[in-house]
Amino acid sequence: MTLVQMQPRSADADSVHRTVAEVMDAAGPQVCDDMSVEVALAVMAAARTGRLVVCDQDGQCTGLVTHTELAAVRDSFDYTDHVRLRDILGDHGSFTSPVTTMVEAEHAMHTRQLGALPVVDEQGSALGILALSR
Repeated sequence: MTLVQMQPRSADADSVHRTVAEVMDAAGPQVCDDMSVEVALAVMAAARTGRLVVCDQDGQCTGLVTHTELAAVRDSFDYTDHVRLRDILGDHGSFTSPVTTMVEAEHAMHTRQLGALPVVDEQGSALGILALSR
């Protein structure tokens, strides 16, 4: 688990002190990392969402997957119905804390080219999602 928290850059005082907790979205659907790709896509369709928070058996957030990522896996040549979300998470282990400033979080997201980032508490439970506006 990689907690994204960096030193603030120079910005106006309001931006430096505004935290992720003030702007994060609800976490939305959370699924277990042993779920198959097909079932995860069905959950997304039923929930009318483009992303899912993935958690382990203990309820700790392990990452975030998007519809685009899952569809690409499903459509790949080596896909089987035995592929689980934990098998494809790869470098999705970046998280942020609700007390991280927006300046820090935005910088980290741009650097890592992330469109969304799970927000977790001290125990690793998902509290929400920070999504960059496009």
